[in-house]
Amino acid sequence: MNVFQPRFVGACLVLIVSALSIAAAETPKGKPARTNILSTLQSDHPRLLVSATGFARLAKTDDAKFKSWRADLKKQADQILSAPPSKYEIPDGLRLLETSRRVVNRVYTLGLMYRLEADSRYAERAWKELEAAAHFQDWNPRHFLDTAEMTHAFAIGYDWLYDAWSDEQRQTLRQAIVEKGFKPALPLYRGHKSWTVMRHNWNQVCNGGLGMGALAIGDAEPTVADEILQSALESLPLAMSEFAPEGAWKEGPGYWNYATMYNVVFLAALETALGKDFGLSETPGFGQTGFFPLYLTSPLGRTFNYADGGDKAIHAPQLFWLARKFKQPVFAWSEIHSQGANPLDLLWYQPDLVGPNQANLPLNRYFRAAEVVSMRSAWEEPKALFVGFKAGSNKANHSHLDLGSFVFDAVGVRWAVDLGADDYNLPGYFGPQRWNYYRLRAEGQNTLVINPGSGTDQDPGASSTITRFDSKADRTFAIADLSAAYRQHASRVCRGIQMLDRKKVIIQDEIQAPKPAEVWWFMHTPASVLLEGDGRSARLKQVNAELRVELLSPPGAKFEIMDAQPLPSSPHPPKQARNENVRKLAIHLSNVTDTRITVLLMAETPTGLSGSSILTLRALSEW
Repeated sequence: MNVFQPRFVGACLVLIVSALSIAAAETPKGKPARTNILSTLQSDHPRLLVSATGFARLAKTDDAKFKSWRADLKKQADQILSAPPSKYEIPDGLRLLETSRRVVNRVYTLGLMYRLEADSRYAERAWKELEAAAHFQDWNPRHFLDTAEMTHAFAIGYDWLYDAWSDEQRQTLRQAIVEKGFKPALPLYRGHKSWTVMRHNWNQVCNGGLGMGALAIGDAEPTVADEILQSALESLPLAMSEFAPEGAWKEGPGYWNYATMYNVVFLAALETALGKDFGLSETPGFGQTGFFPLYLTSPLGRTFNYADGGDKAIHAPQLFWLARKFKQPVFAWSEIHSQGANPLDLLWYQPDLVGPNQANLPLNRYFRAAEVVSMRSAWEEPKALFVGFKAGSNKANHSHLDLGSFVFDAVGVRWAVDLGADDYNLPGYFGPQRWNYYRLRAEGQNTLVINPGSGTDQDPGASSTITRFDSKADRTFAIADLSAAYRQHASRVCRGIQMLDRKKVIIQDEIQAPKPAEVWWFMHTPASVLLEGDGRSARLKQVNAELRVELLSPPGAKFEIMDAQPLPSSPHPPKQARNENVRKLAIHLSNVTDTRITVLLMAETPTGLSGSSILTLRALSEW
C-alpha cells in the first residue's frame, strides 16, 4: 500500500489560479526569527515523527490489531527486498509522481521494519532505493509534487536509518536533498510563486515534504535548512486557513486526505524535532477537520466524492494523530477498521476509540465555507440512508461544475452516484478544455442544466451557499441558492433536499426565468431503471434492492432514461470516459418561466417501500 497515494485518483495538477500575496497569510503564533529557527533542533536521530525510544516502545506493543498490521507490513517489506530499485520514469510525459510515491512507500516500510526487527537487510535494501533516486537527473521540479514527495522520502531515509549509514552515505543523501529538493524550491519561495502562494493541497504537500527534509538535515546544512523552514512556515498558513471555520476541505474528501496527510506529517515532525509547531495546529478549523471525512463517508464506507475524487473509503492514518492531538477519539474510529495498514498507522496507533454512537454525534452536519451537507438516518448501520449535498464554488481547485449535486445511499446500495474524475492526461483537462468533458460538466452531475448548447452549463466562476439548514429527529433539510450558477438563463434557481422520517428523501427545485427556458434534471445511477405510471414513477433495481422514485411536480412532466453521455448540443471530445455501466434518470421541461420540480426517493425494505408517497407539497420558503 502506498503511504501517501490517495485511493481516489493518481497525481493531481494545479488548476489555473490567481496569485495570492504572501502578506495575506496569517502569521503563525510564535513564528521564530530567521536566526533561531533551528535553535531547539534535537541532536539525535531519529527525530522525525518518532524517537529511538518511541520505536522501542512500538516494538513491544502487544495489541492484536497492531500486531496484525505489523505482520502485514513485514510481509510488504520482505517483498520489497527482492524488488529492483525504482527507475526514473515519466510515463505520461509530465509526472515522476508514481516513482516518488513508490520510493516514499518503500523507505517508510523498510525503515520501520529496520527499527522494529533490528534486521540490517531492510537498511541495505533501503540504501539501494535511495542511492538509485539520488542519482536521478532530477526529481522533476516542473511538477513539484514529485520533488516534494521524493524529498520527504529522503528525509525519512536519512533520519530513521541514520545509524545504519556511513558518513559517505549520509553525505550522498544530504546532497540529494539540497541539490534536487531545496535548490529548485528556493526561487519559488523567494519570488512568492507557484504553490508557495496557493491555498490547496499543493501548498501542504510541497511545504510538508521540503520541511521534512530541512528538519532531517538542519544541523548539517543549517543555512539552507533555516531558509526552507522559515519559508514553509510563512507559506503553509495560506492553505491551512482553508480549514476554517469547521474543518471542511473544498477540494473534496479525497484531496482532504492528501492535503492533511502532508500537513499533519510536517506538524508532527516539527513537534518531535523542534518541540513546537509554532501555533499551526491552533489554526481555526484544523482541530475539527477529522469530522469532515467522518461525515462525508456514507454507511457503505463510500465517500461523497465531489470534485476530482473517487468514492472509495478514505485510508488516513493522520486521523490517529488528529484524534490524539485534539482529544477526539471518534476521528480514528474509521481508521481502526481499515483493511490494511501503512507505517504511519503503527506510529500513531490509538486503540482506545469511540464510535459515532458512543460519541453521541449528530446525524447531520452542514460544513460552512465548503458549503457541503451530509444527512443520514443512523450511524454504524450499513443500510442506513445517506445524502451528500453540495453548493460551494466552481472556482475551487479540482472543482467540477457540480453546484447542487448530490449522492444517495439506502438499504446497502448507492443509488445516485458521482462519476468522479476523468483521465488527468486528457488534452486541456486542467486548462481550456476542462469544461468540455462530460464528467466535469453539470450534465455529468446530479443537478440541473438550463438551456444546453449555449456554452458551459454552469457558470465556472459561480459560488453558491446553503441558505438554510435544519436538523431534527423526523426531518432534516438543506436549501441552496444556485442562482449564480445559472444567471445567464434564470433569475432564481434554488434546490432543497429533505430527509423525512429517516425513510425517504425529497429533492425540490424552484426555477424562475425571465424568458422561456429549456430545463434538464439529472440523476446518475448504476441501477437498472424501469419507468412506471406513464413515466411519473421509476423503479430502480440493483443488488437485490429496490428504490422507488416518484415525480410529484410539475404536472405533466415525465421521467426519461438516458445514457450517461453528453447531450447532442454539448461538446463531444473524442477521448473521455464512456460511463458504460451508468445511466441517468432525467426530466426534460420546455418553455419554463416559473416551475417547481419535486422528486421523491423511497427505498425498498424487507417489509416493502419505506413509507407513503402521499406528501403535502410546499414551497422551499415554507420548509
